[in-house]
Amino acid sequence: MRSVGWRTRACTAALAAAGALLVIPGGPAHADPGTAFATTPARDGFRGLSNGTIIDYWTTRSNGEPVQASGALFVPPGPAPEGGWPVMAYDHGTSGMGPGCGGQTDTSHISRPTEERFLQYLVNKGFAVVAPDYLGLGRFDTGPHPYLEISTEAGSTIDLLKAARAATPSLSRTWAVTGFSQGGQAALGTAHLQASAAPDLDFRGTITVDPESDLEKITPFVGPWVPEIPGQAGTAVNGFVVSMLAGMRATHPEANIDTFLTPRGRQALDESQSLCFVDIMKQVEGMGIGDMLSRPLNDPAFQTAMNEYMTVPVNGYDAPILLLVNATDTTVPSPLHAALAAQFAANRVDFQTVVGTGTHTQLNPAMWEAIGAFTDRILATPTLP
Repeated sequence: MRSVGWRTRACTAALAAAGALLVIPGGPAHADPGTAFATTPARDGFRGLSNGTIIDYWTTRSNGEPVQASGALFVPPGPAPEGGWPVMAYDHGTSGMGPGCGGQTDTSHISRPTEERFLQYLVNKGFAVVAPDYLGLGRFDTGPHPYLEISTEAGSTIDLLKAARAATPSLSRTWAVTGFSQGGQAALGTAHLQASAAPDLDFRGTITVDPESDLEKITPFVGPWVPEIPGQAGTAVNGFVVSMLAGMRATHPEANIDTFLTPRGRQALDESQSLCFVDIMKQVEGMGIGDMLSRPLNDPAFQTAMNEYMTVPVNGYDAPILLLVNATDTTVPSPLHAALAAQFAANRVDFQTVVGTGTHTQLNPAMWEAIGAFTDRILATPTLP
């Protein structure tokens, strides 16, 4: 944590209604990115773990504006090893657009047993875990979550890591990142950004599972002619599209998103931008993408904004990537996974791919074995201070 000089040199304690709240010197007005302004012990057993802490911290929007965010830290029981606990940052998948939807500091909106088992696996293996809610999805109402905006996903992850390390001396400099679906995209963004944003730390690599990628390459072919996709899969796709467009509308006014929308499409964006994903799907049920759009998305200004907003980097990584993908994935269509792997190979990125035949983000035994080997390498050679 950065010194606050003349402001104060002592931490102060206050009682919050939810429990003991540690107020960090400088308070909410001290808006340096990566600075915690409050930490709250999580209840014992939160997400099936002990030693949990809710961290309120500062990060930035993509325009550089300071903004409040929240995330969780989980530390293994017992004394830390020499050099501190290695840290795994966990980036979650699609969860919605509004406060409380991130699920890392508030589980009241939806149960996530598979995610919790994965967090428990990491902690039980010997990692401290930091898990950001992302902008707009946590404890603060900061406007609609910029869904799939890779820069703020990555920024909120790295800033939480910095805040957690400042507040918790038992955390090591050694760290890695993992994520599923939207979180897989976020993890890749984090891996790419960390070299410039956290050069003093020892980044070891990325585990990404069925990440979103290359959707921006499809959108020039999308317009009013796209038919409705039947069933729950179609409703989920509608929800993804509405969330993405709402996020772009909030962050890229120059793209003039409303000019691409029908009245029904604008209503869907307006009504969804504060909801969790389960309720977003209810809003768009029975619609098709074509019902939302009044003209095609092939406008150059729109494409420029979208590329800046969500493109996954395909070079410039300085640590290994474990890419776990399902060839039968229909949520992020498997040809997009193949395209990402091909671009990594063409750019000589250090990556390993394990392919399964399950549903979206499903892990098979070979994937679990690869995760075990990848994390074992990190734990075997921690960095000392």
